[in-house]
This record gives sequence, C-alpha cells and structure tokens, in this order.
Amino acid sequence: MSDRDPARLFLALWPEAPLRTRLAACRDAWPWPPAAKPVADATLHLTLHFIGALAQARIPALAASFAAVPVGSIVLRPAGCELWRGGIAVLRFESDAALPELHRRLGAVLSDAGIALDPRPFAPHVTLARKAAKAEPPAEEPAFEWRANSFALVESLPGGSARYEVLSGFGAALQARSEGDSG
Repeated sequence: MSDRDPARLFLALWPEAPLRTRLAACRDAWPWPPAAKPVADATLHLTLHFIGALAQARIPALAASFAAVPVGSIVLRPAGCELWRGGIAVLRFESDAALPELHRRLGAVLSDAGIALDPRPFAPHVTLARKAAKAEPPAEEPAFEWRANSFALVESLPGGSARYEVLSGFGAALQARSEGDSG
C-alpha cells in the first residue's frame, strides 16, 4: 500500500497468466488506428466495482469486509468485441449466476461502508484499448472459458498510463498466491 492519501480503488477479477495471454490475443486481433492506446497485458482485468478515492486509513477495514464475501466458482465466456462510446474497445462477457451474485454482494459491502455505487447496470467486460475511435472489431469472435474463484482490491496509481497495484486478494486463487508470497 502506498503512502498517498487518498487511494483510487476498484474491485476486479484479476486473471492469472494463461488467461491474461488469451485476453492479450483478443486485444491483438484488433486492427488499431494510430491514436489507439491498447491496454498493457499486465493490467487486463474485469472491473466489478469502481470505488474511487478512499482515505488510506479506511482501506484495512474495507478489505476485512471483503474477506467475508463468499466467491464461489464463476464461469465466464466471451460475448463479443465492441467499440463503446468514447472510443473504448471492449471484450464483453456473459456468465453464470455466480458473477452477478458476487457483484451484488460486493455492492452491499460498499454500500454498508458508505461508498456510492455506479448507478449503471453491470456490464461485465475487459477493456482492450482506449482512444480507439473508428477501430473495427475482429471478424472472428474469441471462444474460451474464464473460470474465476477470486477477486482483488486494486489501487490505480497516479501517473500518465494505467498502473495498478493489487492490494489484497480474496477467494481461493488470490489467497493461495498471497500465502505463497509470505511463506
């Protein structure tokens, strides 16, 4: 955790290396216009909730609240590449009922902590590039399965390009990785 106050935070499904490689291949299948800013491999993720600015002192209590949220097993499949308003290129996902349930549970924790939720409907996606106006999605749709059983609390670090630091992991995969790092 950094010494900056406040921290800019979000919750995300944070893919492991093999899945990150698949997501990068989806990104690389697009013919990007010169102005496009493809998202770096290391920062590809699926945002569950954007938290926004939060005082550093509040992070430990919030993280402890997330530890009580059951994750279960989530199955996602690509549902198409799209160019959204503002030149944001995305890979949309459909999922079983476990993903909307996790989103709802995390939203309840955030609401209980006095953090405002995004009023827009949850649209599971991975951002592949920004400033990609007029980019054309690839003709071939990706076909793979993403199995997730964990989520992360992530800080968006200040600076020109998107830089993130995973502050805490919750659920089977990220907890096992964290325990392996500390032992």
